[in-house]
Amino acid sequence: MANEKILATVGGVDITDAEVDAFIRSLPKEQQAYASIPQFRQQCVEQLVAVQLYALMGEEEKLEETETFKQQLAGARKEILANMAMQKTFADIVVTDEECKAFYEENPQHFNQGESVSAKHILVEEEAKAVELLGKITAGEMTFEDAAKTCSTCPSGQQGGDLGAFTRGQMVPEFDTAAFAAEIDHIVGPVKTQFGYHLIKVYEKTEASVMPFEQVADAIRSNLTVQKQNEAYTAKVAELKAKYMA
Repeated sequence: MANEKILATVGGVDITDAEVDAFIRSLPKEQQAYASIPQFRQQCVEQLVAVQLYALMGEEEKLEETETFKQQLAGARKEILANMAMQKTFADIVVTDEECKAFYEENPQHFNQGESVSAKHILVEEEAKAVELLGKITAGEMTFEDAAKTCSTCPSGQQGGDLGAFTRGQMVPEFDTAAFAAEIDHIVGPVKTQFGYHLIKVYEKTEASVMPFEQVADAIRSNLTVQKQNEAYTAKVAELKAKYMA
């Protein structure tokens, strides 16, 4: 404690680096990602300073003596005790590698990856424009990607029309059917949809498969842990009811 860096002192109470770290750990995960940014840490210091200032104000106004304070203190005590007791209930819960593997093998339907394609497209309003662009691309006057950048009305045009990978059913039916039927690097279209006319170029296809165990092991372990915790929680509540409510 003596070697901890003091960041601020409020009414004789020191706010240290360790307290800021503890405060950040209590924040949502997305905010914890900013922990290494000096400006964010300083904001956390300011929040802790504000809390201490208001606490001093509460002491000065003798809010500890009010019934509201006593009720809230009793509620906080109860919540802390309950949380600690629950953590003790969960302390011995372990999910083994064998249990994870067994769940994976017994539930293959949870780990299916559908067939997917990766494609680029050009979207224009008129069929004649799509035919014109197809002719220029086929003749080598411009690349598919350049045509997408200069002529496509879809925001993907700025990335050369690249839509990335998608599975069946993610696109409108006409587009979906044409894309999954297309040969790799062969331009199909014009394909009419509610958005206009598309030229489609598929550059990769991935067959349906089952995700490898290594890819899903952590998720399985997490889900099984939650399941065991729920079972332990329910069993302990029943035990405690019999003990304290009989």
